[in-house]
Amino acid sequence: MRLDDNLTMSISATTRAPRSAEIEGKDYFFVEEPGFRKMIEGGEFLEHAEVFNNFYGTPRTPVETALTSGLDVLFDVDWQGTQQLEDSAGKDLVSIFILPPSTAELERRLRARAQDAEDVVLGRMAKAADEMSHYIEYHYVIVNNDVDESVEQVQAILCAERLGRSRQVGLHEFVTNLREG
Repeated sequence: MRLDDNLTMSISATTRAPRSAEIEGKDYFFVEEPGFRKMIEGGEFLEHAEVFNNFYGTPRTPVETALTSGLDVLFDVDWQGTQQLEDSAGKDLVSIFILPPSTAELERRLRARAQDAEDVVLGRMAKAADEMSHYIEYHYVIVNNDVDESVEQVQAILCAERLGRSRQVGLHEFVTNLREG
């Protein structure tokens, strides 16, 4: 985020309890389940899913506001959320699946961050193989051996996507003016 002024992070809502270092409105919007269900019924989410026994969703209004102001929005969602975003955003969505270098390393990272109870880590590891099987549904895949290298790869993807002919606003007019001299 520090490296790209044209990028903003979508903040998800969740029904899970906040972890010790998480801040309301910065890391997540923490919502009780009845309120979350009411938001679903009101069409307030671009996507939502139940993941690891908690609900997660992307509030529509902040994303639409960011896009209207010309920003690109970065989402951190699972495969279910990505499928829903793809249904609504279509070709405007660029999806990147990030894989760990190994399942042993995934487990080490989950434990090293020390944010989840043992049963949560074990539950995530039990579902990891199924989650990873969805990589085929994404436009790009990055194996996160090194976080700095992975960030560079994401930057390269963003750069290439922004240079795509269909994404360059005003390109036709620019070329027309060039041709007319």
